[in-house]
Amino acid sequence: MDKRKSALLAIILLLVAGFFLFDLGQYLDLASLKAQHAALDARVAAHPRLAGGLFFLIYVLVTALSLPGAALMTLVGGALFGLLGGTLLVSFASTLGATLAMLISRFLLRDWVQARFSQRLAGIDQGIAREGASYLFALRLVPVFPFFLINLAMGLTKLPARTFWWVSQLGMLPGTLVYVNAGRELGQLDSLAGILSPGLLGAFVLLGLLPLLSRRALDWFKARKVYAGWVKPRRFDRNLVVIGAGSGGLVSAYIAAAVKAKVTLIEKHKMGGDCLNTGCVPSKALIRSARLANELKKAERLGFKPVVGGEVDFAAVMQRVQRVVEKVGPHDSVERYTGLGVEVIEGEARITSPWSVEVNGQSLSTRAIVIATGASPLVPEIPGIERVAPLTSDNIWELREQPRRLLVLGGGPIGCELAQAFQRLGCGVTLVQRNQRLLPREDPDASSAVLAGLRADGVDVLLQHKAVRFEVVDGQRQLICMNMADDSETAIAFDQVLLALGRVANVKGFGAEELGLEVRDNGTLATDGYLATRFPNIFAVGDVTSAYQFTHTAAYQAWYAAVNGLFGGLKRFRVDYRVIPWATFTDPEVAHVGLNEQDAKAKGIACEVTRFGIDDLDRAITDEAAHGYVKVLTEPGKDRILGVTIVGEHAGDLIAEYVAAMKHGLGLNKILGTIHIYPTLAEANKYAAGEWKRTHAPATALHWLARFHRWRLGSGGKNEAASPLKADGRLS
Repeated sequence: MDKRKSALLAIILLLVAGFFLFDLGQYLDLASLKAQHAALDARVAAHPRLAGGLFFLIYVLVTALSLPGAALMTLVGGALFGLLGGTLLVSFASTLGATLAMLISRFLLRDWVQARFSQRLAGIDQGIAREGASYLFALRLVPVFPFFLINLAMGLTKLPARTFWWVSQLGMLPGTLVYVNAGRELGQLDSLAGILSPGLLGAFVLLGLLPLLSRRALDWFKARKVYAGWVKPRRFDRNLVVIGAGSGGLVSAYIAAAVKAKVTLIEKHKMGGDCLNTGCVPSKALIRSARLANELKKAERLGFKPVVGGEVDFAAVMQRVQRVVEKVGPHDSVERYTGLGVEVIEGEARITSPWSVEVNGQSLSTRAIVIATGASPLVPEIPGIERVAPLTSDNIWELREQPRRLLVLGGGPIGCELAQAFQRLGCGVTLVQRNQRLLPREDPDASSAVLAGLRADGVDVLLQHKAVRFEVVDGQRQLICMNMADDSETAIAFDQVLLALGRVANVKGFGAEELGLEVRDNGTLATDGYLATRFPNIFAVGDVTSAYQFTHTAAYQAWYAAVNGLFGGLKRFRVDYRVIPWATFTDPEVAHVGLNEQDAKAKGIACEVTRFGIDDLDRAITDEAAHGYVKVLTEPGKDRILGVTIVGEHAGDLIAEYVAAMKHGLGLNKILGTIHIYPTLAEANKYAAGEWKRTHAPATALHWLARFHRWRLGSGGKNEAASPLKADGRLS
């Protein structure tokens, strides 16, 4: 720290120490000030300018040094200088003091914080540069956080001091008025009976209503700004219009119909969206057939002779996949939702204003809109890709002829699941992944388990290989890829290629550009904590906005979007993403909820790791499934669960107990105290909790318990042969 910073820090510490050492806080006590109210009033009347100047200076010092007492001084300002004078003095003094506190924080702490948290601070600075004034105004207008913390925090950002000044001046004014008015009313009290005066009661009511009124005012100002240039209809045809009939759209429409709102659901392609038609349902049907094919190969381990087997009829397997889709289809059909009270329109929707949607030449007016347009497979710009007719998760289900050699690009959940399934069904699969490991969002040990499972089934997995170009040589398709470890190139021949490189949000084609809806850097629609876009009545759910592109997450978000869209004027609900589970349905399965080890390390979150190996579980042994583990992250020294990863058979089912525990604040002690049926795989959850308990056993208490039990044996526990029982078990 340089000399200037050291000198300033020394001065601040001396002033703060003096404040507490000389107990100056006693003069900012309400009872003390009330007792001296008459004398103070007289001094103000005799020397108004001097009194006002001293009050201003003291207020600035208290605020700049972040000392306790600013709120009380605001009340004093009202009591001594009246509503107008008190408001002027407090408003300018508080803004000046806050700005000084912000500048002190920036001068003393910014460089230190920047050196240690540069990556996190960079993202915050980007947000402040984009929306800093609006964010600060909201914090000032709605007093949720202490103002001194806001001053110090803003000093760590790059928000210009002049912006901080004028926004604070404007944002704190409503609260200043309310507090000064309350102080003016308190100053006029002559007796205890005055406590019940309408003026004082009204002042305290205003204090209580300030956060609510401020938030309402902020919302009103934002709405005026965002809706400028649009004409709101006087009446509406519908309460809610939902665009997209995937998981998010279906649940949004269902909830609206359940509460008797008039809702219209618009779908341009197939009801059920990706999950039903090209995602979860067909992939899990395929995996089921592949699992049976694999089990037949291992029949000897269950006591069957080698003749047990079966030949895969690839076309029949793919036909079965379609039968499963058709059987599940009625759950998401037009007929079902029409019966539930939802108006379903098949057509292409376009949002033409914040309150209107056009479909099939018809304009629908609505109070709120939910965008649930989903996402599409990413098709990268790899040279020559147009020559090889790549497959994606959208169209691979049309295959009927089995590819002898299948190339899979991408080692995420979709790539791993389908690579293993097609390998088990008789294809020769090569999986190319540019990262150092599969499933990079999971812990390395989980990735290693999946890699071992794929290779055990015969999948040729190439890690750290980058696709360079596609070629067709003498009618033979091949991928030229580069080994990123040594820059060497390899040619991989294939019959079909499956792209599993992620999904891109569908943000075009329905009017989002015309309305100026913001798109994040990752390509998804930007929404706030209530799932609203820049227009408070237009919401987005599911893959089009979420970082968690899962069917269950879309359904979870749909409740918030529907309720906020229908009842947001009365009460809004912020989405809680703390407990979002997911699973990858490979063999072994990988299920995850909350933090994992790599996330905890990246975020600097202290935790304890408890691990139970499923290879030691009775039911897993009987089922020839003795592999995998349960890994639980907890707060140091406590049983509060921060996250869980399960690797093994039916991990996606086993994780549900931990999801419920985390959602409702139950710790490992509660799981350990829950009866689990024997023998089941679910016992793994109990045994993991038992492992945690064993490592946290109270050693001292157990030591004294051991001595107690030895003492109860008689003779201090030294003569174990001296027993009070006879040979037949009766008391002697």
